[in-house]
Amino acid sequence: MMMALGMFVFGLRSVPYQELQRQLAWRHASTARVGLRPARQYLGKDDETITLSGVLLPQLTGGPASLAELETMGDEGAAWPLLDGEGHIYGLYVIESLQTTASLFFSDGTARRIEFSLVLKRIDDDAIDQLGTPPHAERAA
Repeated sequence: MMMALGMFVFGLRSVPYQELQRQLAWRHASTARVGLRPARQYLGKDDETITLSGVLLPQLTGGPASLAELETMGDEGAAWPLLDGEGHIYGLYVIESLQTTASLFFSDGTARRIEFSLVLKRIDDDAIDQLGTPPHAERAA
């Protein structure tokens, strides 16, 4: 397992990413002052974004079915816990966007190569009401 977003596991058989980009930001309000630089006040943490990107070769790795599962999770608008294979817990994240580019097609239109970029945004850890439920959990109840 490379990483897990809720019950979705990133790995060779699903969506193995080749790049993980993490961006942290902090907020500082500024107030203009005459003859001086603006005064700044720290307001707290701002957005935290993780972008996973890579190339899928459906004959060797996951493909459209794995990406469709991520799309369904994004459609739910729910938050999911994100943790990596070493056990580091990043927090609760929502899927902000999923971009795919298919190329190198077979004669039936099936893509041999799919490039993807998945953008995740962190939400407050205490927003439990936004937590997603595993697929098929509603049907079991």
